[in-house]
Amino acid sequence: MAAQPERSPRDRDEDDERTGLQRTGDWLWDLARTWGPAILVVLLIRSVLFEPFRIPSGSMVPTLAIGDHILVTKYSYGLRWPLTRIPVGELRPPERGDVVVFVYPGSDMDPTTGEPALGHWLDVPIPGITIDYVKRVVGLPGDTIQVRENVLYVNGRAQGQTLVGPLEFVDDRCDPYPTRQIEEDLEGREHAILTTTRYGGRMPDFGPVTVPEGHVFAMGDNRDHSADSRVWGFVPLRNVKGRARFVWLSYDQCKPGLPLLGELRGDRMGATLR
Repeated sequence: MAAQPERSPRDRDEDDERTGLQRTGDWLWDLARTWGPAILVVLLIRSVLFEPFRIPSGSMVPTLAIGDHILVTKYSYGLRWPLTRIPVGELRPPERGDVVVFVYPGSDMDPTTGEPALGHWLDVPIPGITIDYVKRVVGLPGDTIQVRENVLYVNGRAQGQTLVGPLEFVDDRCDPYPTRQIEEDLEGREHAILTTTRYGGRMPDFGPVTVPEGHVFAMGDNRDHSADSRVWGFVPLRNVKGRARFVWLSYDQCKPGLPLLGELRGDRMGATLR
């Protein structure tokens, strides 16, 4: 039996009776079958278990530096239905002192109608749907919060502060600001904060206010360079995505190093958050 000559791809294409649209549809279907399960697994892990975030601003310095990449545990305060923000059962409030990532209150609502927008229900990476913030929880439901001369009061009790010393804060535009670093004891949770030494840039006084049920009061550790609950109000528990656990990558965009990134901060990689 004589061997048949090998046919060229062009000959095979000429015998293919499918239309161009059908061939494109078949190609997309093959692509979905190949990569779809892997993408779905990644989305499920991101939605239910862990999610990475990048820190673009200095509101949490010195706890979090600009250019830190952090990992957040999504299950810390209760489970949600996969790929959504809808809770399974009742959500637990964070503990006082936890560093949390949350959806900025109101960014998941339609500004024209005041009704919930798509991002109010979904928890998938769709750019522009919602805005994520990271802050420290200082007030729980029922707490009375007040700030006097940059000292935090929780239910009338001043939270302890110990001066560490001066520190130069460099913002996301690489502009320096003189600040002082302070160790704050937040009801037994010690962590560092910054307050400015520049006249006219302080936010020393606020409140008192009482945190309503189903909400928390969040503040940035860089107290005079943070728009937080003192400015835009309380954070609904539904908006809290999870607890920030550790830094897995960090780079300084204001120093030379990797293209478009800057200098890697090896000392921050693997740092746990407190």
